[in-house]
Amino acid sequence: MPIAETPLIIAVPSEADPAEKRVALVPASVAQLVKGGATVRIEANAGLAAGFPDAQYVEKGGEIYVDREQLFRKADIVLQVKALGANPDGSDDNSLLQDGQVLISSCDPLTFPEPVKAVAERGVTAFALELVPRITRAQSMDILSSMATVAGYRAVLLAATAAPRMFPMLMTAAGTLKPARVLVIGAGVAGLQAIATAKRLGAVVLGYDIRPAVREQVESLGAKFVELDVQAEQSETTGGYAKQMDEDFYRRQREAMQKVIAECDVVITTAAIPGRKAPVLVTKDMVEAMAEGSVIVDLAAERGGNCELTVPGKTIRHNGVEILGPCNLPSDVPVHASEMFSRNMLTFLQLLIKDGQLNIDMDDEIVRETLLSRRRQVLNNRVRELLEMPPLPLPTADSGEAVAAAEAV
Repeated sequence: MPIAETPLIIAVPSEADPAEKRVALVPASVAQLVKGGATVRIEANAGLAAGFPDAQYVEKGGEIYVDREQLFRKADIVLQVKALGANPDGSDDNSLLQDGQVLISSCDPLTFPEPVKAVAERGVTAFALELVPRITRAQSMDILSSMATVAGYRAVLLAATAAPRMFPMLMTAAGTLKPARVLVIGAGVAGLQAIATAKRLGAVVLGYDIRPAVREQVESLGAKFVELDVQAEQSETTGGYAKQMDEDFYRRQREAMQKVIAECDVVITTAAIPGRKAPVLVTKDMVEAMAEGSVIVDLAAERGGNCELTVPGKTIRHNGVEILGPCNLPSDVPVHASEMFSRNMLTFLQLLIKDGQLNIDMDDEIVRETLLSRRRQVLNNRVRELLEMPPLPLPTADSGEAVAAAEAV
């Protein structure tokens, strides 16, 4: 990639949330951007919690900035793990963003659309990486999948630590120990990783999903696919995500699931719908039917929880059952989570940077789907709907057609 005469300045601030240990770029990614002609500036100690001290960034060509405000002010592109609605602690960061700057991060715009409108009015071009379409070409940019991989793995370790029994079957001089029975509800990326991890630990694993098409994936990992007498037509969106079903379906699903759950030692739930409250799949009655010492790990806690009793961010006990509601498991594995996030970010950046300069190609589906705001307008129609704004025509090329349409209304 030719080096431009005026290099792009890319800024990586430390995360505003004190509990967030990940960093948006790791040193290896910085080296590739510097090689392409960019100037990369890292806030002091931004990567320390993830295991990447400042010296490693400097070694790869990065510059360390102590003054956070100056770091923001002088940047062309700002990279964060969590920004806008995804980071309620980052409201001060929003005020630091400048007219004409580009923000790339996870933003949770379908749950919190108002911050998108606020930065749009400031003239910020914002991209939400969690909106990357699930197409083959975009897999290397999909932060939802990469972070779900970490969360699924971590959830099983939490369950194994909390459970009063070991996972594998053991034949010892003191007798034979039965393996734990683990049920994973939801066979998306997090669910499949949870299944694989529980199986590696030696548990008897069952997997359930409303999408019959994932049965083969569940069974390929050595788990038994749970079949319920509940029909689920059109249970998957065109983007590959589980679809929100009506309450009658969830009621029938809960009735059929109760017996299965009662026979399990560990239940891990992963059913989350982007921008929606998580469906309740495990009721209070189901929890009370479980044996004392059983464990539930609810990966949908941030979205309200798949378990009726889940308290986001806390661990509670009910009728002898321990219910964990973790909200940011990838942050608990910050080294590898940051490496994966950084690879997603780098690949996305390489899509936007041509010949060392920013090139936003609206003909590209990935760019189009992730773009939230540009030229002081909210451009994502799903976000506009939440803001009660009229929809825009599908933008084409880099001609600003959608912006012109927005200004017209």
